[in-house]
Amino acid sequence: MAMLAERSGVALNLGTERLCECPPKHINCMTAKEWIKSQLGVWQFHYESRDIRDKNAHPATYPIALASRCISLFTHEGELVLDPFVGSGTTLVAARDLNRNAIGFDLKDDYIDLCHDRLEGMDEPAGSMQMAICGDARSIEEYLEPESVSLVLTSPPYANLLNRPRLNKSRRGSERKNDQYLKTEQYSQDARDLGILDLEAYQEAMADIYGGLFPLLKERGHCVIDVPDMWLDNRRITIHTAVVEALRSVGYELRNTIIWDRTNIVNRVGIFGWPSNYITMGTTFEYLLDFWKP
Repeated sequence: MAMLAERSGVALNLGTERLCECPPKHINCMTAKEWIKSQLGVWQFHYESRDIRDKNAHPATYPIALASRCISLFTHEGELVLDPFVGSGTTLVAARDLNRNAIGFDLKDDYIDLCHDRLEGMDEPAGSMQMAICGDARSIEEYLEPESVSLVLTSPPYANLLNRPRLNKSRRGSERKNDQYLKTEQYSQDARDLGILDLEAYQEAMADIYGGLFPLLKERGHCVIDVPDMWLDNRRITIHTAVVEALRSVGYELRNTIIWDRTNIVNRVGIFGWPSNYITMGTTFEYLLDFWKP
């Protein structure tokens, strides 16, 4: 089934049904060998040449390999993937690689342009479409039909924790005062941006947004959110806990907590807290929170 609609002035022609011939009860197209690798609760990834690593282009990106793993695990070819905070478009790139339909939303025109540029540089997909729309995540229900989405995948803003000068404490020596030193990395100062909210307001906004997305998700469709915890004024800010509580409050069930082990991509880690204050460094791991719609 294709979704053909005119919503908010944007024509959508996105497929939502499987293009594969997998048995109906299978949740993906994976082989048993591929499935086993994904069962492990700690994942590592490498960046590739197509990944966006320039923080001037976008302050917080995840690798294409991460998006590909999640999309492969929770969808079939032809099904629809949604990224409500699409940023640099990594979810869309992975969806095109894997022949999944995908749609992403972001408040910033610059990020939507970046998404389009990345997609235009790729081969045309066989039977699927990927698109990026400049719009508020709170309005996504205006674009999509109920129970049309098989996977929601994103890395949302980290509350207001990037909305301050970057001190690079996770870096060592001369690398600390790089070209990002003392820069504010926040996505925007738009009043609708979750990145300007304190943690309590952020949790409420996440509940509001994901409550609106809940009817769009298919029964037993998955929702994966990549977030770190962070340190501020010698306190651990538990963003992942706020996200879990927000989504549970609007009907999602937490199924799995996966650790994205980033130690293989972090170089010359700075020394925190020694010798009197033990701190685990947020740059070395992030949470992949896997929910579903019961």
